[in-house]
Amino acid sequence: MNILCDKVELIEAVGNVQRAVSAKASLPALEGILLRAQGSTLYLAGFDMELGISTTIPAQVREPGEIVLSARMFGDIVRKMPGDQVTIQTDDRYNTIIRNDVTEFAIMGMSAADYPDIPKVEDGTAVTLSQEVLKSMIRQTIFAVAAPNDPRPIYTGTLFEMLPDQLRLVSVDGYRLAMRSEAMQNEETMSFVVPGKTLQEILKLLKEEDKPCSLVVGRRHIIFEIEGYAVISRLLDGEFMAYDKIITPDVSSTVTVNTRAFMEAVDRVSLVINDRLKSPLVCEFKDQSIGVSCATPLGSANDCIPAAIDGSEEEIGFNSRFLLDALKNSETDEVRIQLAGALKPMKILPMDGESFLFLVLPVRLKK
Repeated sequence: MNILCDKVELIEAVGNVQRAVSAKASLPALEGILLRAQGSTLYLAGFDMELGISTTIPAQVREPGEIVLSARMFGDIVRKMPGDQVTIQTDDRYNTIIRNDVTEFAIMGMSAADYPDIPKVEDGTAVTLSQEVLKSMIRQTIFAVAAPNDPRPIYTGTLFEMLPDQLRLVSVDGYRLAMRSEAMQNEETMSFVVPGKTLQEILKLLKEEDKPCSLVVGRRHIIFEIEGYAVISRLLDGEFMAYDKIITPDVSSTVTVNTRAFMEAVDRVSLVINDRLKSPLVCEFKDQSIGVSCATPLGSANDCIPAAIDGSEEEIGFNSRFLLDALKNSETDEVRIQLAGALKPMKILPMDGESFLFLVLPVRLKK
């Protein structure tokens, strides 16, 4: 293989596909990036047997070929190369020369034949939507995905529900729920669960622009196609929570509050809480205000912010981080909070409609 390509384009491509490369793998090739030169392009791919990211960039291909190079070393080299262009040349023994006019590196590569095949999705269902919309939907739900070591693997991902008139994303971790809906006409109805790890990488590729991206959903895998990048991921197996059964219609009080003011109050009072000294954050909804307080061995804190309250008075305890996460991800100036008693989940909604819904489970307070 012998190619010449633009350094800036190469750095961007390597940086993105490198995120799908295994740091430590039983198969050495999986710690590398696959490079394949043919025609007038260079194809690059990273794959860890669960997530794959690939792309192509323009290249002057003097001699076609393919090789696998250590992702860490290759990435460091191209980022630190001077100049505007990079030449990559390999021989039959996988010796690889990476150079420009003044700098040259010689490293050993690996045979592309040792690189596992990246899965393909054939006869899948395709959906096209705006990058801006998909980014917002993922961002507003991924915070409630369960930790990677959760004993219920299905909750380490986000449920995608394609309904006749909308796309809905739902994440749960046993303590909270985040749901985001967007109007969309779908020819087919289906549901599948995408790993949270995959969605974190998708967020990095999506832009805050009204440009299209697509999803192609198969039986076991999904492909996200985003501006020249293809991200393929396995889907999670298992039965997702029947979340609609925990979203009760009961409402004893409706509270309207400035989101930032509530966030800042929670953040201030949480200063007396740490990982060792966990104590519930107490929210008292009464007299057209929200009193926020907490007491731990470190000390105590109290705060109060104005709010519009319609209904009965309530005193409820919450995990401060879970409450703060929900408020941060509302992305609205004001939120509508629905309460149904001290031991029922709190609902956080936009002022109008239900484009998002966050449930935060309460913590029982000691009397």
